Amino acid sequence: MLTLSRTVRFAINDQPVAGAVANSFAGHPAMRGLGRHYELDVVCRGEADPVTGYSVDIKDVDRAVRTRVVDLITGVCAAPPTPEPGELLPAIHQELDEALGGRVARLRWRLTPTYSVELERDMENRVLLRQRFEFAASHRLHVDTLTDEENHRLFGKCNNPHGHGHNYQVEPVVSVPLDAEGRQRFALADLERITDETVVRHLDHKHLNIDVPEFKALNPSVEHIARVVYERLAPAVSSAGDGATLQSVTVWETEKTSCTYPG
Repeated sequence: MLTLSRTVRFAINDQPVAGAVANSFAGHPAMRGLGRHYELDVVCRGEADPVTGYSVDIKDVDRAVRTRVVDLITGVCAAPPTPEPGELLPAIHQELDEALGGRVARLRWRLTPTYSVELERDMENRVLLRQRFEFAASHRLHVDTLTDEENHRLFGKCNNPHGHGHNYQVEPVVSVPLDAEGRQRFALADLERITDETVVRHLDHKHLNIDVPEFKALNPSVEHIARVVYERLAPAVSSAGDGATLQSVTVWETEKTSCTYPG
């Protein structure tokens, strides 16, 4: 058994797009005027055909999204007020699963470069909500029980006595239930408010070793930062009600280095 992922880019416009497809890489239907650009990751599970090597033809995935999902989303966008995106995922999954022979295991709808909602086949009436945040902070990697020479050898320039800084990115993943009517009660606005109050304001423009109590005796590595963020955010998400729970937090220290907790 294997999984195959296909990302389909498309725009929702106020008028149908006429003419030949000139740039499907950027998206089809293409953007015209002030449209909405989306990406949909479709993950299919199955076995590879012994002759073709295909588990699913990606042309079939593209066609299913563009003939079924684009029309569904276009219709919803044309009839405000629009629902929370997670409320549409079960219908999108049903459409694609029917078109692709019951092989769709997971969907991730990327609404912006930082915001997405996700549905997995085995999740019972729940969706995953993701959003990225940024904070700027300085820190010094140093362990008091080691000698200065050992600290310098282990941490190098990150052991600079006056610290150094990063523009950190944080991505919480929140599991959100859909109620009996298919409504998503915990929304993006809730996640943004809670994360800003409990994480960003607590860490932004701070020297972690000096200004943040959690790091007074804890080396502020990206691993420890991810755990501290999770432990601050998890109870705040749960106390918001509506059955939302924090599944994980990923912290990027740089573009190349990140940590997910729990992972």
